[in-house]
Amino acid sequence: MSEVPDFVLYEHAVGYALLKVKEFEDAALISSEVETAISNVQKFTGIVKMHAFEPFRNTENALENCNAISEGIAHSDLVNFLEANLPKKKKIVVGISDSRLSGSLQEQVGTIKPVFGGVNTEILRGVRVHFEHLARELPHHSLNKAKISLGHSYSRAKSHLCNTFFQVKFDVHRVDNMIIQSIALLDMLDKDINLFGMRIREWYSYHFPELFKVVPDQYKYIKCAVTILDRNKIGEDAEMTTKLSEIVDGDEDKVAEIMEAARTSMGMDISELDLMNIERFATRVASLSEYRQRLHNYIKDRMGACAPSLCALIGEQVGARLISHAGSLTNLAKYPASTVQILGAEKALFRALKSRTNTPKYGLLFHSSFIGRASAKNKGRISRFIANKCTIASRIDCFSEVPVPTFGEFLREQVEERLKYFETGQVPQKNIDVMKKAEEEAEGAKEKVLKKKKKAAKKAKKAAEEAAATAEVEEEAPKKKKKRTSEVVDEEQENGHAEEKPKKKKKKVKAEEEE
Repeated sequence: MSEVPDFVLYEHAVGYALLKVKEFEDAALISSEVETAISNVQKFTGIVKMHAFEPFRNTENALENCNAISEGIAHSDLVNFLEANLPKKKKIVVGISDSRLSGSLQEQVGTIKPVFGGVNTEILRGVRVHFEHLARELPHHSLNKAKISLGHSYSRAKSHLCNTFFQVKFDVHRVDNMIIQSIALLDMLDKDINLFGMRIREWYSYHFPELFKVVPDQYKYIKCAVTILDRNKIGEDAEMTTKLSEIVDGDEDKVAEIMEAARTSMGMDISELDLMNIERFATRVASLSEYRQRLHNYIKDRMGACAPSLCALIGEQVGARLISHAGSLTNLAKYPASTVQILGAEKALFRALKSRTNTPKYGLLFHSSFIGRASAKNKGRISRFIANKCTIASRIDCFSEVPVPTFGEFLREQVEERLKYFETGQVPQKNIDVMKKAEEEAEGAKEKVLKKKKKAAKKAKKAAEEAAATAEVEEEAPKKKKKRTSEVVDEEQENGHAEEKPKKKKKKVKAEEEE
């Protein structure tokens, strides 16, 4: 059993607390008494009482002390606090929560004997539970806020240190979370648009069933349905041919086929109310299809900024799905090539392991164009090769300060050469030679990217300075108030009186001369 402490040190988010422990005649009784007193506030306050409390100066000071304690270092604030509040005698037993802190405390404060574990842990657990009652002078509502604030600051500082260790600098343009959310939304939109498109096709086919055979593309079919609506009135609108020509990309034969199909259609007539509802729904679905295209372009731009090499190697959609499935670009960079190869086929893998059959050759990489171009016997080989190159590309994108698509382009050329090797037997280039070329070109590409960033920063700075200057000029410029009509009249009258007064004086002078 550990030694009974005279005092216990408790580190709270608002400051350091030193608590006096009741003296016991028999050291064996303290453990059982502390255990029974933890659930009762009055009993516990009889065993432990507040001796001294030192609050932190500010949030930065609290975070600094928290980091020091987590690393097992006695901060100067803690040393000064103990020296000022402990009795001036040697070998005072002080209970602490962390064993790593004992060595640093003994070196800097020679009069104490730090102990940990055993009954000290139980006492500190009780202090943690009943701290609000022990420190009654402190505002209780601020204690929880201080805990949350210090916890967030500590976790942010730790994550920043980890990123610095891995040489990954935070950049708003390289946030892979946006890619994860966007690709999930894109998949959901694809399902919804296909479902809605099928519903429109079934709904409108009662009236014009031949249109789907003439225009099989879903988006064009929806636009044609919204444009035509009532097929019986297709010849009445003079601009109908022009509108349909724009939808089908200027194919005049297709427009003539649509017009002829509308005239000879076997569909039933439909009311205006039904057409109005079809138009509303089809317009919404068409707008969803247009938004889906804009979202695809957004993912392409984001992938170009976050993972340009991976995007250049296997395309933006497959690369985004790999990042999404891994959870982040950093997680994907940590995966070995064998994991990347079957990423997305976990169920098939465990099913094969359970039944002792052949394991899957590919997962999400199946959507890559390279797998489709390979022959049946070479699909497994090429998928393994692509997974290897994807791992290299993701690591380059994750850990390089200025990511550029140069490495991805060269890796793509290697995959192309490997495909030719499987088909014709042409020997590809060595990997070391390709990487040397890629590194040389990447240096030039990085310089261009840095120049663009500097120019953009200078433009933004100039714009900010101009905006600040104009704001200062507007503030300094006196605001001219418009004169009211009454003020204008008063001024005119005053001017008039001022002009009349000298005339009166002249008359008086003339009268004096005549006399």
